[in-house]
Amino acid sequence: MITIIDYDVGNIKNVYRAFENLGLDVVVSADKEAIKKSSAIILPGVGAFKDAMENLKKYDLVDCIKENAAGGKPILGICLGMQLLFEKSYEDGEWEGLGLLKGDIVKFSGDLKIPHMGWNKLIKAKEDSLSNDIREGEYVYFVHSYHLNPQNEDDVVFWTYYGKRIPAVVRQRNIIGMQFHPEKSGKTGIKLLRNIKEMMK
Repeated sequence: MITIIDYDVGNIKNVYRAFENLGLDVVVSADKEAIKKSSAIILPGVGAFKDAMENLKKYDLVDCIKENAAGGKPILGICLGMQLLFEKSYEDGEWEGLGLLKGDIVKFSGDLKIPHMGWNKLIKAKEDSLSNDIREGEYVYFVHSYHLNPQNEDDVVFWTYYGKRIPAVVRQRNIIGMQFHPEKSGKTGIKLLRNIKEMMK
């Protein structure tokens, strides 16, 4: 069973449908026991970093997520959910994240149109089971105004390019983040989610 964490921040319906279409048993819940019993955790997210962290604290989920991650359970952060996996965000202030991975979330600089919205190419950084059947240059769908500045570039599985090279997919053992929306990314998104399904077996 996969638990999609419902903390009032995220496009949960489309994420739920994407995993259900892969034949997986999916529940949507903020219940800590349901999360504990699940085989994997999905942390979606849309909106502001500060609000998302406050909601995780309101539902008393911060320690729950950290404990499950420390136990080796796969956890996938999507869009803002990926950013929450890291140590700190500088979105309208300075805010602490979950700290499961090392790096900061910073605003795009220069004359770029913000948000970075629409289809963009994946650039492979390394071989990983997440990249199975994904060709160089496949497109996925982004919507974000802030991006990851990773401390460990070895965590990056795919980059994309928007003014500069930015992380699109990260992984450190059981902790995975996707800056884009796989549930909105057509066949490529489905392939990525299928790779996660295979990883969970």
